[in-house]
This record gives sequence, structure tokens and C-alpha cells, in this order.
Amino acid sequence: MEAAPAFQVPRDPIGCPSMEAVSSASSLQDLESRINGCLACPLGPGRIRFVFGEGNPKARMMFIGEGPGRDEDLQGRPFVGKAGELLDKMIGALGYQREDVYIANVVKCRPPDNRTPTPQEAQACLRYLRKQIELISPGVIVALGATPLRELLGVTTGITRIRGQWQRLDGIPVMPTFHPAYVLRQYTQDVRRAVWMDLQAAKIWLDEHP
Repeated sequence: MEAAPAFQVPRDPIGCPSMEAVSSASSLQDLESRINGCLACPLGPGRIRFVFGEGNPKARMMFIGEGPGRDEDLQGRPFVGKAGELLDKMIGALGYQREDVYIANVVKCRPPDNRTPTPQEAQACLRYLRKQIELISPGVIVALGATPLRELLGVTTGITRIRGQWQRLDGIPVMPTFHPAYVLRQYTQDVRRAVWMDLQAAKIWLDEHP
């Protein structure tokens, strides 16, 4: 059988938006319109829907996960599967609604079999996420799992060891906690208590820094 051709980054501005096009976007809507045709990494050609992110464009709390799964790929929305249902409950327990916060992922397209994005895939997409953060300017970021910590902050410590310990991203406080999918797999009292403590810490930070 003949080997599949190696992936090549497209050169057109739709398939590979320029840095200038990304950096000059004036709003989230503007940014999405500029990048939703992106095919700049191997995940792009295999997607069903581009999952940009959603929520309040002026949210004070932003949640960042790893990447879309099957349900997200079908609907074009982040965190709408079982993990999303749990995240909604977490958000509600803080006194917010989903529409009050902003939810995004490190990569905008579903990795095959829901695997962890490769560093190359993450880095190709990271400029979009950084621009989202810049436009939203949240008061606090909740990093869901190890991938956003590793790709955004360069933190390679395991999430079990670093969860609950404040980090910083360009001056924005970042609270690492377990990904909702992990919580569903390890649905113990200790894991649930840990996540709740992390989320409460993020909420307290916002309340003390209006």
C-alpha cells in the first residue's frame, strides 16, 4: 500500500491565516471569521466542525481545556459531551451560568480518537487561543488538565502534583485543576473535593479583585 503523503501547511490565507490577520482582529467574532477555515496542522483536514469557543466576550473567568471530542466536533461547540455536562454543573455551583464565562480549548479541531494534541498541533493553534485571551482579558483562567498548562505556560509537572497551585500567564492568574473527563473517570470524593477547592479559589480571587 502506498504511504499517505506527508502533511504540508497550506500557503493560502484561508488555510493558513497570517500572524498579521490574527493579531489585528478587533473582536472574537472578527477573529473567528479570519481563522475558521484554518488547515495549518494535520487536525484541520480531518475535522467536521471548527470549535472556536463560546461564552461572554468580556468574561472574568475563562476555562481552557485540551481539544474537542466527538460531540464537540459534531456541534462546533466546546464541552457539550459528558465532560461538558459536568463542567456546566461546576460553573453553576460557583453561581455562574455558562453564558457568564468563556470556554475554549488549546486546539480547535478534534484529534483522532480524542488523543492528546501533539506539541506541533498545539503550537499551530496556540496563537488563536492567545488572541482570544487578549481580547477577553479575563480576571482569572482555569486550566483544565495538563495540556493547557504545558502548551500555554510550559509547565510539564503532572496535573496531580500542580493542581491548586497558582500560575501566571502574562500577568493573569491561572488556577490548574483536573479536566472534567478525568473527574468522570476518577469519580471519587477526593477528586471532586480537590476540583471544588480549586474552583472556589478562582472565584474568591475574582471576588477580591473586582
